[in-house]
Amino acid sequence: MEPAQAPPVTFSSFVISLGSSSLMLMGEQLDPSQASIPVNLPQAKEIIDLLSVLEDKTKGNLTPDEQTVLRDMLYALRMKYVTLASPK
Repeated sequence: MEPAQAPPVTFSSFVISLGSSSLMLMGEQLDPSQASIPVNLPQAKEIIDLLSVLEDKTKGNLTPDEQTVLRDMLYALRMKYVTLASPK
């Protein structure tokens, strides 16, 4: 039996992967069966900044779907980051 082939990496799956990593670094537990990782806001912000650079550098070169995935991911990450980083 052959091992299953991983699906090809697309721009959208790349953005989702980075976004998921940032969410986990902000304390989101995406898979309840796995142990949570410690919150690390500076690393989460670094990923958000990377996605922002990606947004700037790919402007005008993305499909509408790719643009939507990137825009929506950045919005969600920024809102969560601001909520967590704001003094309580």
